[in-house]
Amino acid sequence: MIRKISLAAVAALTLAASGCTTEDRYTAGGAGIGGLGGAAIGAGITGDARGALIGGAIGAGTGAVVGNVIGRSQERPGYCRYSDGNIYRCPAGY
Repeated sequence: MIRKISLAAVAALTLAASGCTTEDRYTAGGAGIGGLGGAAIGAGITGDARGALIGGAIGAGTGAVVGNVIGRSQERPGYCRYSDGNIYRCPAGY
């Protein structure tokens, strides 16, 4: 029962936090999906609320970063933003 409550709490907090960002839907969506997935995996591995919270936090952080990268690449189709901050034409197949 505690496990279900903790998963519901993590899901609610993740959705509430992702609702605060209106500017970048990819970042918010990535954080939400990553947080829910991380919470489910953390709870499944450890079987307790602490694992769900840790997994949710790690998943939300990772999902936000990945979502942000995807969102930035969608700004200009055919162009990629590299780690140096510059935007270049993407190689064929990207």
